[in-house]
Amino acid sequence: MKIICNENSLICRRQGETLRIEAWGEDSLRVRATMNRDFTGRNWALTEKIKETKALVKTYIVPEKTGEGTIAENEWASITNGRIRAEVNYAGVLSFYRDDKLFLREYFRSYGGTISKESRCLKLVNREWKGLYGGDNYSLKVRFESNDGEKIFGMGQYQQQNMDLKGCTLELAQRNSQASVPFAVSNLGYGLLWNNPGVGQVTFGNNMTLWDMRSTKEMDYYITVADTPKDIVANYTLASGHADKFPEELMGLWQCKLRYRTQEEVLSIARKYKELGIHIDQIIIDFFHWTYQGDWKFDKKYWPDPKAMVDELHEMGIKVIVSVWPSVDRKSENFYPMLEKGLLIKTERGALQTYDYQGDCVEIDAFNPETRDYVWEICKKNYYEFGIDGFWLDNSEPDYGVYDFENFRYSEGTALEVTNMYPQMYSRAYYDKMKDLRDGKVVNLLRCAWAGSQKYGNVVWSGDIPSTFEALQDQIQCGLNMGLAGIPWWNTDIGGFMTDDVEDPDFRQLLIRWYQFATFTAVMRLHGDRGPYNIPALDDRDWGGGYLHTGQDNEMWSYGDDNFKIMKKYYDIRIGMKDYLKKLFDEAHENGSPLMRAMFYEFPEDEKCWDIKDQYMFGDKYLVAPILHLNEFEREVYLPKGEWTLTSDGTKYTGEQTVKVSAPIDYMPLFERA
Repeated sequence: MKIICNENSLICRRQGETLRIEAWGEDSLRVRATMNRDFTGRNWALTEKIKETKALVKTYIVPEKTGEGTIAENEWASITNGRIRAEVNYAGVLSFYRDDKLFLREYFRSYGGTISKESRCLKLVNREWKGLYGGDNYSLKVRFESNDGEKIFGMGQYQQQNMDLKGCTLELAQRNSQASVPFAVSNLGYGLLWNNPGVGQVTFGNNMTLWDMRSTKEMDYYITVADTPKDIVANYTLASGHADKFPEELMGLWQCKLRYRTQEEVLSIARKYKELGIHIDQIIIDFFHWTYQGDWKFDKKYWPDPKAMVDELHEMGIKVIVSVWPSVDRKSENFYPMLEKGLLIKTERGALQTYDYQGDCVEIDAFNPETRDYVWEICKKNYYEFGIDGFWLDNSEPDYGVYDFENFRYSEGTALEVTNMYPQMYSRAYYDKMKDLRDGKVVNLLRCAWAGSQKYGNVVWSGDIPSTFEALQDQIQCGLNMGLAGIPWWNTDIGGFMTDDVEDPDFRQLLIRWYQFATFTAVMRLHGDRGPYNIPALDDRDWGGGYLHTGQDNEMWSYGDDNFKIMKKYYDIRIGMKDYLKKLFDEAHENGSPLMRAMFYEFPEDEKCWDIKDQYMFGDKYLVAPILHLNEFEREVYLPKGEWTLTSDGTKYTGEQTVKVSAPIDYMPLFERA
């Protein structure tokens, strides 16, 4: 193995592979490898200027038994950056140490150069490259030894019950309600960013950890060490970016439904809230207010004067956000101009279509800067110049008709190689322009994210999820793991998205329990597709703002007086937390801390907190215990060390115990930390 020691990096070349390890901020390393002549030079999620550190790079000789009575002297190398050290043996196998204690080692079971003497005849190597026909890309498997007792968190949003990801296999791909944000936090005191936006999967197995990529030019990951999860996330967000400061005027209630079909309907909802003395911070205009997908404009028949509508809403102190999709219907006035300019996603074979909901559509190539400019200029003219404040960037995965990633190509490369970064690039079509306009405050709503998306004004929501208690249970760990993956502005559709019958008392109970939970998330937003679908279309056209169905009413008063009183109670709680919310959003901006925090985030020394997934901390002050089952009116809550006050009746508890508390329909257990 050829070893090159530079000032802050270690380069090793062996059997055609170049391995580069370099200091990347305090107590952190970036590790790359390629079988090609050069690295791509892409930093992907590692966009920030990092603090310069002085690494110690050295080589040394390690004697090792190679057979009966024989000794070989083999050259090893290491790089130390603060508290983290990486060692490379003569076979290219990597080991990582925190304060000189081994915490991660590559898995190697082959002839020669092995650290472990087990099963050398298996011919399993730590980094397995297989060339793909017809290009310079490879499939890549990277294997690590599994650590007994390790717990792994983060990685984004997966609709499942598991919060601890040890033992899980996760698809590294974006889908509706799934967000691959590949930063993992370990209870062993390290965090690892898989800095690759390609499609693949990771298995955090009990026998090994396997990162498996279908098509890539290089391996790239960032690894950092610290004493607590809070410090790990702080290190990571220094390298990948911080969220902007969140506007105080958007910390209250956002109002939405599927779908407001006319400007008069929007205004009537806003006026009624005003009559009731309830201030909504933002109202959202959902899809098919347009003529065709890709026209990116209001249908004038139902939205005759958008500027007048926005002006009236602004007079009431209400911001306005409007849904736009990345899909372009062949009937759209922009389809053929964009096709001719090469601004749409390409298919590798078969028909050009990439999306088929309510039209024959191809989605925009958000990786192409010309595409982003083209789309922004249209949306600026047709929305922003009317005073629209933000954009609901729906379908931002993008939501393909079929998730055949091998069939799609962008200007940046194949979908297999880069598609997970699509939602971030889509958001930048708006963020990069809006940040220099008006007051510079950019808050857009997205259905997906990737590593680093937090720095582009993205409020991420959990997608089109069912209206069930099981889905509500999923959302707790989704929000906590998204926060640990560096995405602090996260929320859900209150009540879930897909509802069959708004009159169902079980659904209404779910709605209340979800509303109580949402009070203690980054954004409190009423939304949903409420059945039954018995509301006639506005006209018989097969296009435009009038033809598509709408859901039932979804405002605070839509579910009866008793439920209105409960929602108003929690609305008042939310409004009363404005100063506290500002503090939490400022922390997210300063050090990456999410608003929703896993119990171990605030209490890392408490082993019980590492196993809890049905309660969480909202900042450092409030312990939130959502009600997650139908007809559940009491629940157990674990209180960590300290003094705690139950907000319902002022009862005081000493921590390090589990207590059972009452949870009538108008109350979700909440404890205030002394």
